[in-house]
Amino acid sequence: MEAVSNQISVSEKPEGLEGQGFFATRLDKVVGLARKNSIWPLPFATSCCGIEFMATMGAHYDLARFGSERLSFSPRQADLLMVMGTIAKKMGPVLRQVYEQMAEPRWVLSVGACASSGGIFDTYSVLQGIDRIIPVDVYVPGCPPRPEQIIDGVMKIQYLVENESLRRRDSAEYKAMLNKYGIE
Repeated sequence: MEAVSNQISVSEKPEGLEGQGFFATRLDKVVGLARKNSIWPLPFATSCCGIEFMATMGAHYDLARFGSERLSFSPRQADLLMVMGTIAKKMGPVLRQVYEQMAEPRWVLSVGACASSGGIFDTYSVLQGIDRIIPVDVYVPGCPPRPEQIIDGVMKIQYLVENESLRRRDSAEYKAMLNKYGIE
């Protein structure tokens, strides 16, 4: 039987110049590292994927280890929108309004088959993927996805957050993508 290591893992420092008593690096690397480890998610859960998310926040999986301990139920204080479960077409405008109320920078995690593609509900009343109304950064497959998959999705968001340019949100490509969704 293998022994389990209980060592604490510390984030790698960004590349830089260091000496006794100082460390110099690029501003975007420091900002990326800080943002990566302090994501405030807003859970938009409508069905069974929300139950799996509750397990993800519990003691066994503990999403707080990844800097997402503080859930925000106010869009103005969140920077990660986690959409989980079936989204009815009537709920689409509400979801879009929540997304638009979030401040930049903001990211979207689509959790489960229903949020990503409508799932098994190929009906007139179910939105066939939230990417029809808001841009999505990471998709988590599954019906419902296991907590490990949700954690993997959050880690992929962290990678995007850490490596995003500080000027990406001001770029013409980003504005064109938002215009495609009708978002100013």
